[in-house]
Amino acid sequence: MPPQPSPHSQPPPLILASASPRRRDLLAQIGVFPDAIDPADTDETPKREESSRDLAARLAMAKARRVAERHSGAYILAADTSVSIGRRLLGQPIDAAEARVMLDLISGRAHRVHTAVALIAPDGRKACRLAETRLVFKRLSGEERDALIASEEWRGVAGAYRIQGLAGAFVEKLSGSYSAVVGLPLRETVNLLVGLGRAPWRI
Repeated sequence: MPPQPSPHSQPPPLILASASPRRRDLLAQIGVFPDAIDPADTDETPKREESSRDLAARLAMAKARRVAERHSGAYILAADTSVSIGRRLLGQPIDAAEARVMLDLISGRAHRVHTAVALIAPDGRKACRLAETRLVFKRLSGEERDALIASEEWRGVAGAYRIQGLAGAFVEKLSGSYSAVVGLPLRETVNLLVGLGRAPWRI
């Protein structure tokens, strides 16, 4: 069991290796406020035959390691989200045309969202947790799909939608973690922080 700081000691800083405002908001929801934001510049190209869950886990830890090189003596928290339908990975669309293709693919069909969260402690201990969520979108009409495209919520997100935005109106079923689809699985994040000695609540 890792040594616990005294109630009056200053804990090591927590660095969030992500520029995502959604992840900051989710952390704030559980009372976690990073001391600094330092996004990781990581190649997110999938490896050949790499699964959605393996991709998310690999990238989350790669981001944490990259940022840990710049912040000795700190906790580093990183996350990555991957979307798939069957064995096909749905990354971040490069333009509206690609977003339209992705939305057509998930329209009326089940798809999976894998979000991994990784934490590296100041002493080098590291751990990673993964949340899998299964979603079913209603069958989108052309008007609904075009509204999603026009909203531009597809920009910068895997799968071409933000569940906390307009797309939330089209989700028929969700099995798993809603917060993971937004960008950070809260239960897994808390478990990591507690397990590596950086509990989100201190009295």
